[in-house]
Amino acid sequence: MQYIDGEWQSGTGNELRSLSPSDLSVVWQGKTAETQQVEAAVGAAKKAFASWSLMAFEERLAILRRFRDQLESHKAELSLLISRETGKVPWDADGEVAATIGKLKFTELAYAERTPQKTTEMQGFSAQLRHRPHGVMAVFGPYNFPAHLPNGHIMPALLAGNTVVFKPSEQTPAVAEWIVRQWESAGLPAGVLNLVQGEKETGVALANADIDGLLFTGSSATGQALHRQFAGRPEILLALEMGGNNPLIVHTISDIRAAVVETLLSAFTGSGQRCTCARRLILTAQSPVDKFVEELIRMADFLQIGSYVDSPQPFMGPLISNREAERLLTAQSFLIEAGATALLPLRRLREGLPFISPGILDVTDIEPPDEEYFGPLLTLTRVNLLNDAIKEANRTKFGLSAGIFSDNPEDFAYCLPRLKAGIVNFNKQTTGASGIAPFGGIGCSGNHHAAGYYAADYSAYPVASMVSEQLQLPASLPPGFVV
Repeated sequence: MQYIDGEWQSGTGNELRSLSPSDLSVVWQGKTAETQQVEAAVGAAKKAFASWSLMAFEERLAILRRFRDQLESHKAELSLLISRETGKVPWDADGEVAATIGKLKFTELAYAERTPQKTTEMQGFSAQLRHRPHGVMAVFGPYNFPAHLPNGHIMPALLAGNTVVFKPSEQTPAVAEWIVRQWESAGLPAGVLNLVQGEKETGVALANADIDGLLFTGSSATGQALHRQFAGRPEILLALEMGGNNPLIVHTISDIRAAVVETLLSAFTGSGQRCTCARRLILTAQSPVDKFVEELIRMADFLQIGSYVDSPQPFMGPLISNREAERLLTAQSFLIEAGATALLPLRRLREGLPFISPGILDVTDIEPPDEEYFGPLLTLTRVNLLNDAIKEANRTKFGLSAGIFSDNPEDFAYCLPRLKAGIVNFNKQTTGASGIAPFGGIGCSGNHHAAGYYAADYSAYPVASMVSEQLQLPASLPPGFVV
């Protein structure tokens, strides 16, 4: 279903279905939104913008709080739906729901800190600062966090006074519809949030519509295509979060078991389908390489993989689809043919379903392509010194997340200004990020509009004013100015 100007309606385009990757059962089915419906959604958002943006901040905040309360009251239902549609295991889905609910706290804090109203008294006038919403914001959501990541755009955009047209991933339409229904139940006025379901054609129609900004989370290829499309159009705000080919350096460590656990969490949490997952493990000669690799392979091979209905709970679920599973297996074959050594090969675990075991490949003797393998595939490279590790870590066009494990805090202090990434963690998994911090990267990982806490920055623009209570002649005029 599409949600346009406060009304639910069927799509007029092609048939669309989402299948549970755990058993290929149908989770959602309907039709896509065609260009006419997309334009109607944008028109509804434009019409609603005037009243929504002029509504008192406290009234907008009250609606956002009711939305949060809706999520809190139905969190078990949302968690189960995320598990069904994405394959996430329950503990992972529960974590996404908690992050979605908790977003409001950080959204409020960020709005107050990042978009303040200030007045500074000067000689004869006051300098004033306010922030104003852009208008209609298109939000493109990903499948790996179908509730949390779109909400990370929608909530700050709405709080600032923008209206939104939300285009979710075609692989997670059920979660998107469920989320929008909670906004409706919270009392959001008609047209303020609109939902258009569909595949690439729907996204193209929305990007081509009369919008004021586009907030995107997804693949680097799609993000770069959007960047090219909006070249020469500075009036359109474009915020991109596009994943990464993230390095994790293991240097001078004594607790091998702790380092292995953090590595496995970095590489394989969410079945490797987080944009901050470690993709490249870099081991220096100062680390206990042989013992570390031996323990890494042993523990990775024992990770429990299964469905969200399995008991006890597994650590990993399936990939989002068989297509993505085949893409990852093909990437492994390519690397092995190029000379990589399979320390622990990826394997299909269930016939006809996208359950994949973790894979670890030693690529020390080859130059693998600089690509984001979106799944549980970790490459390993051995180097001599820490400087070599930094050079290897930076040998990428991406720049989202990076990490270093070491017993010496000075190593982190040395790496921090030298690693090119928007997130650089020390002795913590690369997938860890604080809600009070910005989230985003550089290079092909983003375009310098970090999300997370800094989403407030792209949700409103500053308006500076010089204000005098009374119009009067200046105390002095410049030379040659005769009154």
